[in-house]
Amino acid sequence: MSGGSIAGLIAAVAFAVLVVFIILFLLKLGKTVEKVNGTIAKVNDTVDETTKTISVVTQDVDILTRQVEGLLVKSNHLLEDVNGKVATIDPLFQAVADLSDSVSALNHSSRNMVSKVSDLTKSTSTAGIVSKAGQYAYKFMRPEKNQEKETSEETTFNSALKKEVEKAEEVLSEDLITEEPTEVSIEEQGIKIN
Repeated sequence: MSGGSIAGLIAAVAFAVLVVFIILFLLKLGKTVEKVNGTIAKVNDTVDETTKTISVVTQDVDILTRQVEGLLVKSNHLLEDVNGKVATIDPLFQAVADLSDSVSALNHSSRNMVSKVSDLTKSTSTAGIVSKAGQYAYKFMRPEKNQEKETSEETTFNSALKKEVEKAEEVLSEDLITEEPTEVSIEEQGIKIN
């Protein structure tokens, strides 16, 4: 064997080793490519599922958007209706408030009138008592009555006068109005009482 054939043999062995390493590399590369293809297939499946899910979600969102728009339109109509009805009722509440003020003023006026009538009644009852006392005094002082009648007249006069004085004291001590009048003046309410 000559030097050329040994060199050829070394080159052939090196070439054979190189081919073996290339084959091993290609085999591993093939397995890696297969794994990558499997992963890509899985990713493609996942992407397809994600696309379907996104499509369904988009459809649901579209449906919900339409429903929300419908609800908003109905809510706006309802709110306009409520506002219209409230605007219609506002004058009614104002009228009730005005009526309340008028009733309060009328109540105050009635209390004043009852107070005046009560004062007039007290003074009238006092005048009646004085009148009765005068009548009994006149009857008592008449000269034509005999002494026995004068004594019975005197007793009758004294008991009648005592009863009338008790009645007058009762009338004067009664409090006809139990509540204090309100502070609403008649002039503020525009009510005139003659």
